[in-house]
Amino acid sequence: MSKFIIQGQAPLKGQIKVNGAKNSALKIIPASLLSEESITINNLPDIEDINRSLEIIKAIGGQINRQDPHQCSICTKNIHSTSIPSELANKFRASIMFVGPILARSGEVSFPHPGGCVIGAGIRPIDLFLEGFAALGATIHITNNYYHLSAKKLKGAEYFFTTVSVTGTEALMMTATLAQGQTTLKNCAMEPEIVALADYLNAQGAKISGAGTPTITIEGTNYIRGGHFTVIPDRIEAGTFAILAAVSQAELLITNCNPDHIAILLNIFHKIGVHFEQGQDWLKILPSPKITAYNIKTHEYPGFPTDLQSPYTVLMTQAHGLSIIHETIYDRRLLFTDMLTQMGANIIMCDPHRVVVNGPTPLHGRKLTSPDLRAGMAMVIAALIADGTTEIDNIYQIERGYEAIAERLQTIGANIHKID
Repeated sequence: MSKFIIQGQAPLKGQIKVNGAKNSALKIIPASLLSEESITINNLPDIEDINRSLEIIKAIGGQINRQDPHQCSICTKNIHSTSIPSELANKFRASIMFVGPILARSGEVSFPHPGGCVIGAGIRPIDLFLEGFAALGATIHITNNYYHLSAKKLKGAEYFFTTVSVTGTEALMMTATLAQGQTTLKNCAMEPEIVALADYLNAQGAKISGAGTPTITIEGTNYIRGGHFTVIPDRIEAGTFAILAAVSQAELLITNCNPDHIAILLNIFHKIGVHFEQGQDWLKILPSPKITAYNIKTHEYPGFPTDLQSPYTVLMTQAHGLSIIHETIYDRRLLFTDMLTQMGANIIMCDPHRVVVNGPTPLHGRKLTSPDLRAGMAMVIAALIADGTTEIDNIYQIERGYEAIAERLQTIGANIHKID
């Protein structure tokens, strides 16, 4: 099993480029199924989840032309299957995003429960998806651990998300583009990735309004064209690099990013003493002599992202004073803090949703196991500032979301190596 070996406290400095957003690209690829024409996608991150998505396209009969790791063309004119293979779906959560487009285009779809990171309490439910598809007229049957959905013609409806869901919003928004009549989605997520998806679909003939607000309205259409899409910068990667620079007292220029997408983090940086400069598509973190503790509570966009909670917790281990980290999105996502405690952090778990961090405390290298994608990256950050050597196992989880992360960190001075 591959692992990272990290020698901590190497000085970091330089420039690092943000890749295309995983959570945007993973929705555009399934969206290609809404059209029989070709779509060309630029700025793709070269990571396993993207490759798995493209494998699903090929498995059901689509054609992929990928001459460059960061660009591909997809044509799904001649798809021959409406079943998502379990050997692919079981490997990543985003496989659920293929369900709506296949159902909308073909009138039926079969799929297993999606896999992916096991965060905190375990298997993540898909109730919101099934309820939404049913609201649009789909009939649902479950046999042999497979879901079977069918509908002669999906019809527009009004659907209220009882829980704000990014993937749920995107899935129903895509599905409703080919439904008959008007669909109104309420209590929607408002992430930039949703806006980017809606902008692309509208450019290709969809009629979507309200993306980026709590209420999205979709007027169904009969035809979606092909086209071109450039994946937006990964705001979570940008925020992660910014936190890494802040906690390591580094001067780091982060390029190909959109600082507006991490406005909440930069607002907190102002309050806790992290110095930075920013432009339209870049962010420069400067060495900051003293960082002050500050409480956060995760929330849907534009609130503090749950995917930055883990790196921020590492930052707070080096901040002066007490901070409360309150995780509201995923149950028990704070369990990873036990590993920070093993490294020397002073962290008290109040309950599965809240921890108190008392800093600053020196961290020491240890042997660790990455529990999931974001916590795993937090382990990397902690190791980079720790005294001594850290060994991180199960890095498959990290590399699923961060392309060539060891090599990219090496370019800014990190002493990190991947051992196969």
